[in-house]
Amino acid sequence: MASDHYFTNKPSVESNRQHWDYELKGHKLSFITDAGVFSKKEVDFGSKVLIEAFAEPEIPGNILDVGCGYGPIGLSLAKTFPDRQVDMIDINERAVELANENAGRNGIQNVNIFSSNIYEKVTSTDYAAILSNPPIRAGKKVVHEILEKAFEHLAIGGELWIVIQKKQGAPSAMEKLESLFEEVEVVMKKKGYYIIRSKKG
Repeated sequence: MASDHYFTNKPSVESNRQHWDYELKGHKLSFITDAGVFSKKEVDFGSKVLIEAFAEPEIPGNILDVGCGYGPIGLSLAKTFPDRQVDMIDINERAVELANENAGRNGIQNVNIFSSNIYEKVTSTDYAAILSNPPIRAGKKVVHEILEKAFEHLAIGGELWIVIQKKQGAPSAMEKLESLFEEVEVVMKKKGYYIIRSKKG
């Protein structure tokens, strides 16, 4: 079913688990993935560029990974910054199960992984950083909600980092972010992917 993609609560596609290793931010990580989750065969290019570009925020506090999938962004950052807690959320229950399993496989304990439709179950409003590789196929409304509501969940001085392709709406995302945040910059462009950092003043 074309409509049953990864941005769904319970993927109906039959399970087909795979295992592979991948190096992110200098750490070799072991991943279990499955059908019905985003980019199941390897870490997608956009997430990879976002992970490599991300710089630790200047302020103390936790990190939030919105739309974590099976966990490459959140888990690689939790491994890199062991003194920070990384919260990881996804609407896709299969993805949340995999992310929890992958945290265990890699001995990563400074994570809190749970199911949430965007920020629905997120209670914290003082994150030092929020990261997202937004689900473009879920539509502009969902993507813009991720951007808009990030502002409410960031501490003063906190940063939103997103990756978005130019052809999939980077210019309109920039415009939206500039209406919300005091500081918005493209920190990296690679093969049509933009890494955009927005800082809450």
